[in-house]
Amino acid sequence: MRKNEWYSDFVDAKYIPKNDDIVCLFRFNAADGISKTEAMGRIASESSVGTWTTLATLPKVLPKLKAHSFWRNRDFCKVAYPRILFEPGSITGFLAGPAGNIFGMKAVDNLRLVDVAFPREYVKSFRGPTFGVDAIKRIFKKKSGPITAVVPKPKLGYTAREHAEKVAYAIWRGGIDCVKDDENLTNQTFNRFSERVKSLARVRDKAEKETGEIKEAFVNVTAPDLRELEKRIKMVYDNGFRYFMLDVVISGFTAAQTASNMAHDYNMAIHAHRAMHAMFTRNEKHGISMLLLAKLMRLIGVDQLHIGTAIGKLEGSKKAIVATKDMILSKEVNEIPMLRLHQDWGSIKPMLPVASGGLHPGLLPQIFDIYKTTDMVAQVGGGTQGHPMGTEAGARAVMQTIDAYHQNIDLREYAEGHSELKEALKKWGFRRPK
Repeated sequence: MRKNEWYSDFVDAKYIPKNDDIVCLFRFNAADGISKTEAMGRIASESSVGTWTTLATLPKVLPKLKAHSFWRNRDFCKVAYPRILFEPGSITGFLAGPAGNIFGMKAVDNLRLVDVAFPREYVKSFRGPTFGVDAIKRIFKKKSGPITAVVPKPKLGYTAREHAEKVAYAIWRGGIDCVKDDENLTNQTFNRFSERVKSLARVRDKAEKETGEIKEAFVNVTAPDLRELEKRIKMVYDNGFRYFMLDVVISGFTAAQTASNMAHDYNMAIHAHRAMHAMFTRNEKHGISMLLLAKLMRLIGVDQLHIGTAIGKLEGSKKAIVATKDMILSKEVNEIPMLRLHQDWGSIKPMLPVASGGLHPGLLPQIFDIYKTTDMVAQVGGGTQGHPMGTEAGARAVMQTIDAYHQNIDLREYAEGHSELKEALKKWGFRRPK
């Protein structure tokens, strides 16, 4: 018996992926004593139908289920999986293979799932976003983006009434579209979920009447179990909101798909927060990429997701963020070697990127230039509430920045006729937070 013969059966440099295969791009570092070829075989074997030794009895269907590790460039390899290995329409079922036990193998020191190219038939088994980019026109009745949002700061401490009457009202009055719960505001004793929803609905109606604009709230429905999640989504819907927010990583993929199904049933949009993602996306040698997480969320059906800014307070390279933005906003994207695979999205709607974290009016034009679009959600928290003239003035400064950008007017010039923007630039200028 030759050494590791079972693993070598899963490596085939001549294999050409079928149109129906799911192809994964991995970055890997083989452990001492393990060749790169053997590591590739172990990745393909352990994530599909293999095990650590040859078996005496094999099912007849096995040849149709085997994964093939077929390509390598330095520390990157591609593995093709037959689509029938995976339950249709289930991200949890899919991830148990190429994002499962292989990450604990001693044969690799590091392993990163960089991207996955899904075939059309697999993509069709998912519903995708209810609105996605269409939320700009269909929910807010705006000709162009961005959708604007503010998180009440500090992120915790306000009562439900203060949250709505003291902060949200000023934000909405200043022209901002949405008030957003922070990721760790759920149902605490000082700010009960039900009280917050009802208070926000009451203040929203008042703000809409006074401004003539559509106002929304990204209320965090993240819950301890699926039954409570469903109750919270229904409460948000019953109070007239078209959106809800979910901490999609913390809640898990099953919860995210449950929420997506409810969003489709209620004709609502999902604002997805990515809290906890950096635990497995930040290390470029291990885990999965933020790009892939965003791709999975588009399949599941969230309408918008935080992906980074490249110039805010959170980690993320410009190249990766732009590649992610294009991947979730486009109908089809081409491969970028060692970063992104080709993807045809078929009828799945585009998903809006969310830029947030350390933004203020002086940075927004730079964000729009990096993204090369205003089809996005621009979220400015401290950069609104930290305004010297107060929260409402801070909101107006944000909106004045957007107006200047759409009119192609330099911010300094526009600020001469707009005191709120002038004060914002005086405080923050064009400084990038660290």
